[in-house]
Amino acid sequence: MNVRLVIAGVIICLPHMGATQGFAGLGTQVEGFAIPDRQNTLEFPLDHGSHPNFRIEWWYMTANLNGDDGGEYGVQWTLFRIARGPGDRAGWSSPQIWVGHAGLTTEDAMYYDERWARGGIGQAGVSIQPFTAWIDNWAMASPDQTLQNLTVTASGGRFAYNLAMTARGPLVRHGDNGYSVKSAGGQASHYYSQPRYDVTGTLTLADGSVEVTGQGWLDREWSSQPLAKDQNGWDWFSLSFDSGAKLMGFILRGDSGDYSSGTWIDAEGSATPLAPGAFQAVPLDYSIVEGRTVPVTWQVNLPEHEVSVMIQPINEQSWMGTSVPYWEGPVTISGSHTGRGYLEMTGYE
Repeated sequence: MNVRLVIAGVIICLPHMGATQGFAGLGTQVEGFAIPDRQNTLEFPLDHGSHPNFRIEWWYMTANLNGDDGGEYGVQWTLFRIARGPGDRAGWSSPQIWVGHAGLTTEDAMYYDERWARGGIGQAGVSIQPFTAWIDNWAMASPDQTLQNLTVTASGGRFAYNLAMTARGPLVRHGDNGYSVKSAGGQASHYYSQPRYDVTGTLTLADGSVEVTGQGWLDREWSSQPLAKDQNGWDWFSLSFDSGAKLMGFILRGDSGDYSSGTWIDAEGSATPLAPGAFQAVPLDYSIVEGRTVPVTWQVNLPEHEVSVMIQPINEQSWMGTSVPYWEGPVTISGSHTGRGYLEMTGYE
């Protein structure tokens, strides 16, 4: 059965990308779904698994990699869970839909693939005993219930990767102990990360295999109405500085103004939430990407931590031409701090 026919007519919402009202209306009110609660305490390993009473959720990994051929690479692996109704049940009556995205960026090419699946039939899902997130033959898996050691695999028509990831620091809870506010109106998500993985593995491209090493970052987030009604795109940065410190910051663009927030993570892994507006990001240069004008070079400032850096992509054409397209790619950092990171940009039409 064609999965696209099964889900035809369903208005999709995929996080970290695209115009919000085009994806299940992330800024619209919902009935029947659970809403993030500031009083809820994140619980592990339970919260590594899925939350089917919430409308939208994702497991999102990026990695900045160096190849034994001297090249720079970026990898993305994402599994989205999208609910047409709260709860779950076995079989084709499950209200859950799963979408997988895999991307591999080189200095002169962008490769990606997309997978769709229905919940309840074993084609995709997440388990925590041991932890495994999968869709078809793509998987993010651990030998136990933690996210400490992961293997991550995916393949598309012109690429594949097989990575081993080992965490070197604590989990980071964003916002108020994992309650991350996304607008002046108070829309929010539950959000945590493991921002400090050592990564080794193999990339497979048309010219052969490349052995790689580098650093990875995993985000976990779930909500039912994470954005305000007028918000229509976002710019999300995960920055790893050579000093050992890290910075997650985002700008949510809206008709009534932008909303920014983020988290400062010191070299020992201690996290400090940023006040709304403290994280500053301003476009410096634009490129035409798949017919769209996209900001590809940014100035990022965080005065309270003496950060003033320029963010530049290793490949300006890092476009994910998936069902809802978006820009996603590895970046370099220069200025007051040096390092590497990942940038995601949505809502640029």
